[in-house]
Amino acid sequence: MSIEVWLVYFGTVLAFMFPPGASHILMLSNSIGSGFRKSIATACGDLTANFLQMTAASIGLAASLQSSQQVFEVIKWTGVAYLVYSGLKLFFSNQSSLKASQPRTIRSLYWQGFITSASNPKAIIFFAALFPQFISLSEPLLPQFIVLSITYLIVDGLFLCFYGRSAAFFAKKFQSSIGQYFNKISGSLLIAAAVILGFKNVD
Repeated sequence: MSIEVWLVYFGTVLAFMFPPGASHILMLSNSIGSGFRKSIATACGDLTANFLQMTAASIGLAASLQSSQQVFEVIKWTGVAYLVYSGLKLFFSNQSSLKASQPRTIRSLYWQGFITSASNPKAIIFFAALFPQFISLSEPLLPQFIVLSITYLIVDGLFLCFYGRSAAFFAKKFQSSIGQYFNKISGSLLIAAAVILGFKNVD
């Protein structure tokens, strides 16, 4: 893969990342509630699901997902329901401490990130449509797949960390003055992530 092709791909991924998606909103919520360090587990869960989606796309699973609308809808709306439930539970929580109402363990934060990302099966179709645009059949395919995948994961990871770090900074800065509203803010962000996931289109 030439550097020129890689730069075009890099710019394409950047353009795709700029509008915040469901995983970015989830990262905001978890960073507000559990702190940036713990919320890194959410980013890891998201990136794990992304990698599996890339792998699925590379072996042709996109075609089977497109032909099975029922499977697609079940996966998608299960994720939406999960986020809405989590958001409403947090929004209506009576606990005064935000951290007490957020997922406390690294494992729960990881799986929340994984489920949110995995619940967007159109991501598989997106990767299946994106990768061939930058792959040369005259060159070995595996190294190209690795370069495209790692580039995407690094860019996505940096965006997630930016959102998480920013949210944690503002949460700490304003906790004394508006701390009582953090549960509702975090719950609203989770519901917003569900809405984004529900209307997500990657055609």
